[in-house]
Amino acid sequence: MSRVIAAMLCVTGRVTMRGLARWGQEGTSYRTVQRFLSATLPWSQLFWLFFRHHLFCPGEVYVMAGDETVVTKAGKHTYGLERFFSSIHNRVVPGLSFFALSLINVRQGTSHPLLIEQIVREPNEKTPTKATKATKAAKAAKTPVRRGRPKGSKNKDKTHIEWTPELRRLQRMGNQLLQLIGTLFPVTYLVLDGHFANNNVLQVVRQQLQLHLISKLRTDSALFFPPPEHATMPPADKAAGRSPGAPRVYGARVDYQNLPPECCLSDTQDKDIRSQIYQANLVHGCFAQHLNVVILVKTHLKTGARAHVVLMSSDLSLEWELLVKYYRLRFQIEFNFRDAKQFWGLEDFMNTGQTPVTNAVHLAFFMVNVSKPLLGQLRQTHPLASILDLKARWRAKRYVHATLKCLTQKPEPFFIHAILHNVAQLGAIHPQKQTPLPV
Repeated sequence: MSRVIAAMLCVTGRVTMRGLARWGQEGTSYRTVQRFLSATLPWSQLFWLFFRHHLFCPGEVYVMAGDETVVTKAGKHTYGLERFFSSIHNRVVPGLSFFALSLINVRQGTSHPLLIEQIVREPNEKTPTKATKATKAAKAAKTPVRRGRPKGSKNKDKTHIEWTPELRRLQRMGNQLLQLIGTLFPVTYLVLDGHFANNNVLQVVRQQLQLHLISKLRTDSALFFPPPEHATMPPADKAAGRSPGAPRVYGARVDYQNLPPECCLSDTQDKDIRSQIYQANLVHGCFAQHLNVVILVKTHLKTGARAHVVLMSSDLSLEWELLVKYYRLRFQIEFNFRDAKQFWGLEDFMNTGQTPVTNAVHLAFFMVNVSKPLLGQLRQTHPLASILDLKARWRAKRYVHATLKCLTQKPEPFFIHAILHNVAQLGAIHPQKQTPLPV
């Protein structure tokens, strides 16, 4: 594995088994790389051990983040090949989908992926539901679709959810990561994007993981202020199914165009943009409990254009500064996906079997973690260094090492260091000054 990692740091272009075999040192043949990718490896333990010894910073605050990424693939025989929606292409594409959980260092603002699992749809997920079939049939017949609550339906306990493969995956991976963490440091929040902002995910996070959820609601979410104390419903109405004196559940509905001034906690202006931040504990009809909601409003003072974002958390005592900060940090996992695809072969592997696909994907994300301490060391002397500069330096080491083998007498160490520095600048994105060679 150390030889494969060294080869990945040197390889140019697409990261394939042939490329790893060419750039690897002695003992890294094509068959060796093929056997390595066909072996079953304990990736969760490898990720955790590397994080524990090389990335973990004692005393820091960490939040857990999760997201999905889609890798486009051609052909018909790759394990788990389906059609998934890709936000990059903004359409459904054939490919593979993976769900990742990472730990984000709040102070440093860096994400470390630790658990990755491929999303393989079950047969019942591929077939449309009865409601979908009925809706399509009604559209085809051009008949009106009945909307709203079905007649005769009763209230349900929203804390009891219907389990789906997505929820079970989230529960399984979340519990696995919490078991790895143990008592090393506390984790309080799980940050997910707007796709997971629903009551089912919230109940899994609160009941099964004992964490608080931070996510983003739709901009048109129907939110309500809590009703005044001791407020009751109007008198009995048999047609509406109300009993006399029942306590109110909802207060006034939130009007995003006219938010109450007493909820405004921040009001700043930068040139022609006015930024306002509102926070309140609100009620959503689809959630079992109250939500801590932060609404960010931006207004262009000249044109009057207005836009807003609605963030939510299950922690009612969380301040708006931390809620906004934690949700912003969620985007760091997107940079992990970008690096894995652009530099470490997540989009390049051509394996088709289940085990080779699993190993190729985990190896790409493992290199995301490996590159961080290496890049940190390089930036001590080269602050502008990027991953391409890191790969150029390792490629220079490979060239210099191969050249020194051809010499009958090995040069002095300072001479080798100067040669290595100068050769590394040939493929660097941010080159440094050439070091003069000693005479």
